[in-house]
Amino acid sequence: MSFIDTIKAKAALDLKTIVLPESEDDRTILAAAKNLQDKTAKPVIIGNKEEILASAERLGVSLEGAGFVDNTTSEDIDRYATLLAELRSKKGMTFEQAKEILTTDRLYFGIMMVKIGDADGLVSGACHTSADMLRPALQIIKTAPGRSCASIAFVFDIPDCEFGENGVLLCADCALMQDPTPEQLAEIGAESAESFESMVAPHARVAFLCHSTKGSAQHPFVDKVQQAVAIAKERYPDVDLDGELQLDAAIVPEIGASKAPGSPVAGKANVLIFPNLEAGNIGYKLIQRIGKAEAYSFLQGMAAAVNDVSRGCSVDELAGIIAITAVQAQQIAK
Repeated sequence: MSFIDTIKAKAALDLKTIVLPESEDDRTILAAAKNLQDKTAKPVIIGNKEEILASAERLGVSLEGAGFVDNTTSEDIDRYATLLAELRSKKGMTFEQAKEILTTDRLYFGIMMVKIGDADGLVSGACHTSADMLRPALQIIKTAPGRSCASIAFVFDIPDCEFGENGVLLCADCALMQDPTPEQLAEIGAESAESFESMVAPHARVAFLCHSTKGSAQHPFVDKVQQAVAIAKERYPDVDLDGELQLDAAIVPEIGASKAPGSPVAGKANVLIFPNLEAGNIGYKLIQRIGKAEAYSFLQGMAAAVNDVSRGCSVDELAGIIAITAVQAQQIAK
């Protein structure tokens, strides 16, 4: 079973309400219909119901079972505006300003639905930049209790690949934290292990990557990863992790045994933690393009399940991220 098929099966076990604020994009309508057909989520689409249903009819799909909310006429607008003004009061936001934002910006309205508990998660990005989505998410949803930072992980399902978990690898951080501190890097490793075990397989093996393996090079870059590993081993003793490891030492069994003998992770890692965003961004694009991998990204470390997709995403990719968001919501609810 492929990674995304596993996700769909998990999502179907406990349907979650996922908000989709970008009703102006046909991909949103088509993805919502696909999730309804696959029974992987209960989508709620923000916008004018008649216009949304007209789009569905034009596209030849059914939205039976979906929810609809019009942020310009919603009876909940005052309740949401009151809370938003409270949350942003230190920035000087008034009730009137909050109400104006919520009636004109469907993304903010959807974030407030999740914050207040009227929905379990949100997916956006088809029409918004990542910054547009991440800003209200970090301002309003914030990070989960005990977490100091959020990060963006990618799951890759690589065809005909013996590495990772039968060709499935989780990599982080690939799109958010420019240069995490050792403490943040350790936290990203632990969060990534949790994500892997909730979505992919029950046993995560986390490798903190570097250009050095076990002191083979000396540089402040190496020191940072070594410090992160020491912190992670102390704070998260139940996670199988190790580092610093070069990529081949992390995933190739014979090289891992040679370069890091006795390591519980070397040669069999299925979670890869990049030392900074430059390495992470380059690494994920190499895996995706050269490895011809299916790639799914998601935000982790947040207090609620909210995710961003690429503006160039396909309908299938959007539907997949909706299912992933539903599985994240299941885990957060536990």
